[in-house]
Amino acid sequence: MLDKIIKLGISKREAEELIKVSNNLDEDYEKLLLNYPIQYLIGYVNFYGNKIYVNNSVLIPRYETEYLIEKTILYCKKIFNKKIKVLDLCTGSGAIGISLKKELNCDVTISDISKLALAVANKNCKENNVNINIIESDLLDNINDKYDLIISNPPYINKKMKIMPSVYKYEPHLALFADEEGIYYYRKIFEQIKKNIKEKFILAFEIGYEQKDTLNSLAKNYFSDCKIFFEKDLNNKYRYLFIISE
Repeated sequence: MLDKIIKLGISKREAEELIKVSNNLDEDYEKLLLNYPIQYLIGYVNFYGNKIYVNNSVLIPRYETEYLIEKTILYCKKIFNKKIKVLDLCTGSGAIGISLKKELNCDVTISDISKLALAVANKNCKENNVNINIIESDLLDNINDKYDLIISNPPYINKKMKIMPSVYKYEPHLALFADEEGIYYYRKIFEQIKKNIKEKFILAFEIGYEQKDTLNSLAKNYFSDCKIFFEKDLNNKYRYLFIISE
């Protein structure tokens, strides 16, 4: 069975993990033939060195987001020399907030509009033994504190864009797609966020690789007195937006 699973384009490590945890391997194999994500069958992923539980209520954390965390940690250590307050907005599984809590001297709040996602995030906080504040909120509506760092991987896929069938069919559309050609949630966050940031702050976002120019113009409308810049992922595509107070 291992070879059969690997022939579907699945890594040996993931195939071995599925075989180890599966209650019905034949049934799981049939799901894989239908492009069902193996991460949901296994029930967890390794993300930034942490075991993060996933189901189809949350997006499967990806390596691009690990790189966002890595870059954000570097900027935080460069800019802050104190314990900081962090908000992970649109948290999904909680992977970003949990990773930052373990790597930085910080208090972390995670939030999401989805009750089902927050149930997964709550489980991940407990399993990773981190003390994190959890808030159900439509973006910043229920967020009242001010933060040194707000980080977010919001829905940003243009609804007209074609994506991998396995992602479109099985991962939650609420966490994937956004109006205004994928820009809607960034605009809403920019409109709301001033009430939730301290005088000295970092905003960090994962973005679509084709959104750099549009987001640059949008960010300048709201943060004209800040440093606005973009970073590339390992595929040399602009995938991260940083806004830092001057």
